[in-house]
Formats: sequence, structure tokens, C-alpha cells
Amino acid sequence: MGPVKLGGLYAITPDAADTDWLFRQVEAVLRGGARTLQYRNKSRDADLRLIQGRGLLALCRRYGAVFIVNDDVELTQVLGADGVHLGGDDASIASARAILGPRLVGASCYDSLARALHAQREGADYVAFGSFFPSLTKPYAVRAPIELLQAARTQLDLPIVAIGGITLSNAATLIDAGADAVAVVSALFEAPEAGAAARAFSRRFDAQQIQPRFASHV
Repeated sequence: MGPVKLGGLYAITPDAADTDWLFRQVEAVLRGGARTLQYRNKSRDADLRLIQGRGLLALCRRYGAVFIVNDDVELTQVLGADGVHLGGDDASIASARAILGPRLVGASCYDSLARALHAQREGADYVAFGSFFPSLTKPYAVRAPIELLQAARTQLDLPIVAIGGITLSNAATLIDAGADAVAVVSALFEAPEAGAAARAFSRRFDAQQIQPRFASHV
């Protein structure tokens, strides 16, 4: 895959045992304009994760989206995904890089600019902050202030992803504050029409004439 731009709508899958439903929803979201898809499934069923991962990668290839795997460096390598997203308790950036080479490595930085600066020094390709708003996916997640995005914008040379409780009504606030991408779960996959929701989120970026600041090679 050639150069890709990390920005815009960053969709994260919900845990779903119904693979056919998941594929239909993801295809609608990609058709609606999502530029990045993160596969997040905490199931212990390795066969399910492999089947779903392969299908989602194929959909991302069809629609020209970046495909990221949550937490699992080994699955990222097996699938040939574009990258991995690491939380605070996951593998280190260095160990992921040793296995994945030039593929994307993203890092959750929660409410900490210091953590993000460290991730940048360690070679992360992008960082994610949040939760900015109450989240159904992670109801007890640490809350990050909007001002963190403004500070990060001035100190980081990486794409910045905002996550946590993001809806159509609050996404513009995060974009204005400095987010290059907004990561969304519930407001996409629990919407009456996932594709329509994706188009509406994408228009939030178009309306403010936001262009991706960075290009990465994967």
C-alpha cells in the first residue's frame, strides 16, 4: 500500500460475534467516508478474530482505508494489516516496531501530553487522547480536557486522534481544538444508518476545510 493520510473519520469496531452484521456495518461506514478502521474485539476466540480481521482488511483495501488492529501485534503481522494501536498495558512501541517494521504504530495517551511526547520519541506514528466525553464503550475511562488538544497541536509532529464519547454534536469542537481525526464507535455502529452517520462525520471535516497534515507510508 502506498502513502496514506491519517485524518478524518477513524472508525473503531464494536465487539461483534455476528460477522455478517459486522461486515455490512463496516462496509457502510467505509462507503460513508471513514478513512481509517480499527478492528477492536476482545473475544478470546482466535479463529473468530482471524476470520473477521481478514474480511475487514479486504473491505479496507476495497475502499482505500487504513486498517489498524487494536492491541494485538501478532494478529497485525498475520493479517498483513497496516498497523497496530497500543494501549498503556500493551506491548511497547519498540517491540511492536521490531516485529512490524515500517507499519503504523499508534499509542493511547489518555490525558497525558507527557506520555504523547514520550510516544513520539519512541517512534509512534500517531497518538490518541481521550476520553473527551462520557463513553458507553469505556464508561470509566480517564477524562481528557479539550485544552489538551490545543497544547498537543503545538508540541507534537504527529497526527492527533481524539476519542471517547464523540458524537455528531461535539466532533467539531475537537476538530477546532486540533484533532486530525476523531475515533468513533457507538455514534456509528449504533446509529440507525451507519453509512449516513459516517457521511455526516466526514462532512464535519469538509465543512471546516480540514486537510490531513501528515502522510505515512505503510
